[in-house]
Amino acid sequence: MRISAINLAHYRLVVVGGGAGGLGAASKFARKLPKNSIAIIEPSEFHYYQPGFTFVGSGELKLTDNTRSEIDLIPSNTKWYKNAAKTLDPEQNTVLLENGESLTYDYLIVATGIRPRYDLIKGLPEALSMEGSGVCSIYIPHFAEKTNREIEAFKGGKALFTFPAGPIKCAGAPQKIMYLADEIFRNRGIRGKAELHYYTSLPKIFGIEKYAVALQKIVEEKDIRLHPRRVLKEVRLDKKTAIFDIFNEEGKPSGETEESEYSFLHVGPPCRPVPAVSDCKALVDATGFVDVDPNTLQSRRFVNVFAVGDTANTPNAKTAAAVSGQLGALEKNLKAVMAGKPLTGSYDGYASCPLLVGGKKVILAEFTPKGPLETLPINQAVPRGISYFMKRHIMQPLYWHGLVKGLWNGPTTIRKILHFGRSE
Repeated sequence: MRISAINLAHYRLVVVGGGAGGLGAASKFARKLPKNSIAIIEPSEFHYYQPGFTFVGSGELKLTDNTRSEIDLIPSNTKWYKNAAKTLDPEQNTVLLENGESLTYDYLIVATGIRPRYDLIKGLPEALSMEGSGVCSIYIPHFAEKTNREIEAFKGGKALFTFPAGPIKCAGAPQKIMYLADEIFRNRGIRGKAELHYYTSLPKIFGIEKYAVALQKIVEEKDIRLHPRRVLKEVRLDKKTAIFDIFNEEGKPSGETEESEYSFLHVGPPCRPVPAVSDCKALVDATGFVDVDPNTLQSRRFVNVFAVGDTANTPNAKTAAAVSGQLGALEKNLKAVMAGKPLTGSYDGYASCPLLVGGKKVILAEFTPKGPLETLPINQAVPRGISYFMKRHIMQPLYWHGLVKGLWNGPTTIRKILHFGRSE
């Protein structure tokens, strides 16, 4: 497919996406490449620290506490195209923008993330948009603020929290807001009037067994009812009813459904790649994610194309911590390709999910697809105040001043130091 467009400009490196992965990667190479040889394509005026949306939903932080202007984060010696990518053409080394401009490149980094698709659940967009509907979600900035209003307005009844099938940003977020809501209800003296239910597509509370065991104890202690293999398919606002598909042991719809009334409903939305990515069949797999080698992050078809963050089809959990782990491998490998050398960087699948469980305590889950990979020389499945302190007071500054600046490649070095001399 050949793209015809206006104002053709050429760059040594084009980065599509100005989120955590895109900014982190662009910042790294802005320190290596000549001035103005990097283009960043990102339409958003504001950049959000999305892990902080849980605190916005619980009322502990304001949305402004988690917001920066995008322009303040763009590396000064790069060119920012405040526009969205419309079409990717890796066969022609070209990106077409929504405004009709076209860029060509020597190397491309795809870092467009994934977007919540509330529209895939019947009736949900209307329920979310209605103030006082009891329906909310912390995955979008203004919906995170609405979540706090709905929690404060809750007087009792059934409170449902859902986790979808398929990829999702931060798999722990639907639980985090549930535990904080439980704590708020208890502090307000209305917990006895509430039933809390967690509906998940998974066969258990969490995908990693060590943390699933710890979290199962917590939901039992808090009298939260777990409903495994349930996926929200429809919200009926007029009857305040949620309808779920029941999945079988193979993880597929069984054909049966289950209904539940609700007074409060928090939805963890299904997430999908942006159309510019999923429509590029030469670049993606059957699910629409960029098809890369999971270790090198290089495209399986195009040696000059890499992907970082949620848009890549790597098997890790999709979190900001995963981006930090990927950036180090990406930096080494793209640098090697530019120099005509073999790839030496390898991403190990690391991700982290600090699970707020109430009482200013956190289960600091760190893991790869193979199992736990913890940094601290303690059992991080135990809820701890020190883990909460890290989540609340350290991780956000580390994001703004480390990750998006391309200066933080994850805790691998710290882990090696803290575990020095210990046998595996």
